[in-house]
Amino acid sequence: MFTVIGLAVVFAAVLGGFALGGGPFLALIQPSELLVIGGAAVGTLIAAAPGKMRSRLGGTIATAFRGSLPGKGDYLDLLKLQYEVFAFMRRHGAIALDAHVDDVPQSSIFGKYPSFLRHAQAVEFFRGALKQIINGTTSAEELDVLLETELETHQEETGIPVVLLQKTADSLPGLGIVAAILGIVVTMGNLDGGPKEVGNHVGSALVGTFLGVLLCYGLFHPIATNAELQGIANGKYLRCIKEGVLASVRGSAPIVAIEFARKAIFSDERPTSEETDEACRALKSASA
Repeated sequence: MFTVIGLAVVFAAVLGGFALGGGPFLALIQPSELLVIGGAAVGTLIAAAPGKMRSRLGGTIATAFRGSLPGKGDYLDLLKLQYEVFAFMRRHGAIALDAHVDDVPQSSIFGKYPSFLRHAQAVEFFRGALKQIINGTTSAEELDVLLETELETHQEETGIPVVLLQKTADSLPGLGIVAAILGIVVTMGNLDGGPKEVGNHVGSALVGTFLGVLLCYGLFHPIATNAELQGIANGKYLRCIKEGVLASVRGSAPIVAIEFARKAIFSDERPTSEETDEACRALKSASA
């Protein structure tokens, strides 16, 4: 929502300033210039994105417009969930958690936290880590390496489409110059026309440069930055899970393990220790 609002402000400010300066809007409607820039940008993007990268790119662009970042309430739910899971394992053993991990949506523990279930990647990340604990196949050190490798893969997977978008954005001013040069070529072929006709052709050529710069800094780069920051925020959500799981495997009490997890959260989204303790006491009282 805010992505759309921000882009609307950009274009409203640019076009509004043009209107205040007495600029004729019809002069900006140049389909040929837009075809040169837009077509060339799409072509270079297709050429630069091999295999699955094209589908990932589409998902990244969609995320920039409809994605949502984990907030304080989401993190508090995640800490409460981890507390319940770790307390359950301490009371009943890791093997007893297998039924919950096999069918997460129907689990009496996980099912209480819809904000967590909405994060499909986080569900799979937490589930995979718990599976390793249940199977007893890894030590704490090995699990640390395993989860860190998955986090690095997540970072690379979300980062590559962002790089493609940024490189495409960087090419747009140059493609705008190409469109402008082609417009000047057309102008040179019409020098025998009157001043008004020549002026119209020059104006059309300059619109190409204008569109290239505007689409670069006013559209593509903001979308790429938005997607990049969303990837970082979602990676932080996964890291919160990792730190809690590792602390639990190393033998920390559930309330201590979630404190490790809490410290991995950005300060302006992190529940306070008092809020976390109160929430965990409420869970303990409810299960007593």
